[in-house]
Amino acid sequence: MADTGTPVVFIHGLWLHATSWTPWIDHFRAAGYAPVAPGWPNEPGTVEEAREHPEAVADIGIDDATDHYASIIAGLDAPPVVVGHSFGGLITEKLLGQGIGRAGVAIDPAQIKGVLPLPLAQLRAGLPALGNPANLHRSVSLTEKEFRFGFGNALSDEESAELFRRWTIPSPARPLFQAAAANFVLHSQAKVDTHRADRGPLLLVSGTADHTVPDVVTRSTLKQYRDSTAVTELKQFEGRGHSLTIDSGWRDVADAVLGWLREHGV
Repeated sequence: MADTGTPVVFIHGLWLHATSWTPWIDHFRAAGYAPVAPGWPNEPGTVEEAREHPEAVADIGIDDATDHYASIIAGLDAPPVVVGHSFGGLITEKLLGQGIGRAGVAIDPAQIKGVLPLPLAQLRAGLPALGNPANLHRSVSLTEKEFRFGFGNALSDEESAELFRRWTIPSPARPLFQAAAANFVLHSQAKVDTHRADRGPLLLVSGTADHTVPDVVTRSTLKQYRDSTAVTELKQFEGRGHSLTIDSGWRDVADAVLGWLREHGV
């Protein structure tokens, strides 16, 4: 594995900056991969700059972000493993469904078209954006209390507050509106080709205490792939919330992903 240098593209979700993947990048590089974590379209290079310029990412939609990452992947020397969290997980699924990428890992992936469960906790976690229709064309920031509910509910108050301070940025609200309306829109941008048989393997990862993408949503996502003969698997982390890629237990998740990739020869 140390000699393969397989590219890995990390895709973050809403309200986190691309640099939140830094520990994963170091960990995957040590395991012999060639990882990168590009930001979303127009995303400033640092957390501080992103907070100073929330307008930079306003009105970015799912397809905008997906096309952005597809373009980045097209410039790589080899098909990468794509690892996404939250809306980054949905984008990972879309890319794999388009035949882009060698394998995909969707961690707490935002719900795709066809997924019906909508738990109350998920509705509450989305309210900072969805609560005001005018936010469709805006970027939205979370308060520390909102971050605590949506991301840090399985953590101590202190750890949640530290993660909020370190990684949170304003994010476009449009993807949340698109996902929320997906089952009522014919050509929804949240639609994924779940039937494709010639794609790479896909791992869905769920935290059973997640409020933003509850475990039942991820399990329902898995069922959407039932007609595909391609490898699609689910790994659940008991008692973990939406922060599982950035909190003190991130290495357990990263090691599980590395182990799964090795199992599938990637």
